[in-house]
Amino acid sequence: MELRLDSHSNREAIHQERRLLHRRRLVVVFGDRLTLCSFCLAEPIHSSLVGAATTEEEGLALVRRTEPDLLICSSYLETGYGINLLKSVRSELPSCQLLIVLVRETEAVVCEAMQAYADGVIFKSSLGTGRGDLISALHTIADGGVYFPEEIRRLASASRPSPPLPPLIEELTPRELEVVTAVARGLKNNAIAQQLDVIS
Repeated sequence: MELRLDSHSNREAIHQERRLLHRRRLVVVFGDRLTLCSFCLAEPIHSSLVGAATTEEEGLALVRRTEPDLLICSSYLETGYGINLLKSVRSELPSCQLLIVLVRETEAVVCEAMQAYADGVIFKSSLGTGRGDLISALHTIADGGVYFPEEIRRLASASRPSPPLPPLIEELTPRELEVVTAVARGLKNNAIAQQLDVIS
């Protein structure tokens, strides 16, 4: 793959990252040092970065010290495990949003990430492909939603048997269908209220 830094899509991605990370406090934890340095030195990331590390222990210490509002980590770390880091951060700093980049594309790892209450799950192999998973994940998380792309949902659903659903007692109203659609997209209550113009 030839990386065209001057392409329109790359320029647009950089612009969107800059906008989505504006005024965010970001910690990045990747096990691969080259990936970590390259990612963190990218201008939109660097301007929001409050810390970066390569191990689970260092990552948790950074989160405790800096109290970020967004953690991006990979499942593979130099020592420890990214999904365990997510669980610890969720327990200690529930306000921090969590995006994990999975190295292995297996049903078991996907289910682990979802059970750790990640706000976004993407595969490492999707980065740089032009599918826009990173930007889509940042956008969805910023809107208060949960980002699981199609291949993540497909792997997660493979592990769950689909029981037959009982018939509906009554049909849903158009407004109820709007709410159900928003929930299915992964939006949280405040994002659904904004979308439906509900004033609390």
